[in-house]
Amino acid sequence: MEEHEQQTTSAPVITHSTASEIENEFEDKEKNSEEKVEAALFIAGRFLNLQELIMLTDVNPIMIKEILHRLEKKYSTGTIRIIRRTDAYKMDIAEKYHYLINKLATGNAEFTKAEQETLAIIAYKQPIKQSVIIKIRGNKSYDHIKKFRQLGLVIAKKVGHTLDLSLSEEFYEYFNVHKKEASENKNKEEA
Repeated sequence: MEEHEQQTTSAPVITHSTASEIENEFEDKEKNSEEKVEAALFIAGRFLNLQELIMLTDVNPIMIKEILHRLEKKYSTGTIRIIRRTDAYKMDIAEKYHYLINKLATGNAEFTKAEQETLAIIAYKQPIKQSVIIKIRGNKSYDHIKKFRQLGLVIAKKVGHTLDLSLSEEFYEYFNVHKKEASENKNKEEA
């Protein structure tokens, strides 16, 4: 009986398959970290310093520097570049294509500024009565709402003499926003 009570402890044995699993897990984490940094640079549209990148991505500083170096190499020959200014980085279009940006920037936007503002109010306050939108934004909003309904971005339900407006599933797909994420952000702002 005493023999069974005495247990011997031995160091864990790392087999070839265990080592492979550890290596694969490390590579996955590294790839995920690179994708986070790449996404942050893409979305920001401005220079981000190392501290901002660390806060946004939760990637350690040493790894961030390695990732930025790899991304600079990866994008060194294409139309998109990683631009470095002291310790800040930005994803941008290669200089030889700036003329194209200028052409696009002076063209027509998908939605006018007024339409964007109307849609933003609907998105933030949904469900909201059309009559309230008209009071806030003016009579031009009727046209905006009509356009949003035609595009399938807004759902309208008849309530008395007005309409109750809310966002459709199409809105979330169109703007590539997850419904859950949008409501979480709204709740954070209201808190």
